[in-house]
Amino acid sequence: MSSPNLDANLAIALDALLTEQSVTRAAQRLRTSPAAMSRTLARLRRVLHDPLLVRAGQTMVPTPRAQALRAEAAAVVRHLTALLTPSGGIDPATLRRTFTVQAADLVGAALAPGLLDLARRHAPGVSLRVLAEEWEAGPALREGRVDLEIGAIDHTDPETRVDELTTLRMAAAVRTGHPLTEAPLTPARLAAADHVAVSRRGRFTGPLDTALADHGLTRRVTAVLPGHLAAMTLAAATDLVCLVPTAPPGQPPSPLSTAAHTLGLRLLDIPLPLPPLTIGMAWHPRHAADGAHQWLRDAVRHVLSPPG
Repeated sequence: MSSPNLDANLAIALDALLTEQSVTRAAQRLRTSPAAMSRTLARLRRVLHDPLLVRAGQTMVPTPRAQALRAEAAAVVRHLTALLTPSGGIDPATLRRTFTVQAADLVGAALAPGLLDLARRHAPGVSLRVLAEEWEAGPALREGRVDLEIGAIDHTDPETRVDELTTLRMAAAVRTGHPLTEAPLTPARLAAADHVAVSRRGRFTGPLDTALADHGLTRRVTAVLPGHLAAMTLAAATDLVCLVPTAPPGQPPSPLSTAAHTLGLRLLDIPLPLPPLTIGMAWHPRHAADGAHQWLRDAVRHVLSPPG
């Protein structure tokens, strides 16, 4: 089978001939004519320097060399079939893969429990690596360093595929017993409180400041942290206000709010028109038809997208 002259088509024909032990039946199996199969058998005999099948009365029987090649020919055909079969029908139970996801800390914390639970039940060979968001947009997807980027996708290469997962609103998160919980929240009361902002770039201002400015109000940001988890932890221990993404009214709770509830934070509706936050996932088109990557994308949708 190591002969350089034995191409894939000949290997498939050899497997059919040795399995059927009949030129006619092998031709039917490969949907070709008996004459064409006879020519292929003749070529195989020349390449392998062996008659392979010889006449014995009304039947053909394999030579010792053919018998020795039968298992190897079948294995080659199985490998070729696996190589050329679309991967979309992959069995998750057979996956042995470590997926690398780039996400903000809050997204990673919301995604990991649900994704690992799905993997435990359906794809136990899957492992998850979560990388922090890059300070600047980088070619991680293009270079293959990251399988998925999940979050507010605001920078992509032209070829990058993007799928929206969920749209959230921002709420004001405060500790239990915070003064803002003692009366209805107004723009003025929100502006009068001290805030912790979340920004990878260290920015003190954001959409809330723009909305407050429309009412002639400004807020005081006393700290800027790069991630929501650190900001929420600070808010849980102080009187600082932290903005947290949560599901719009009437929708099921978002996994991105789980950490806030775990920390005992109260989520207050902000009485201002703030732009919604769209969470999506981005991937390179090289993975579009990869069955394992399709499983990953479906699992992420299941965890982060609202039901229905």
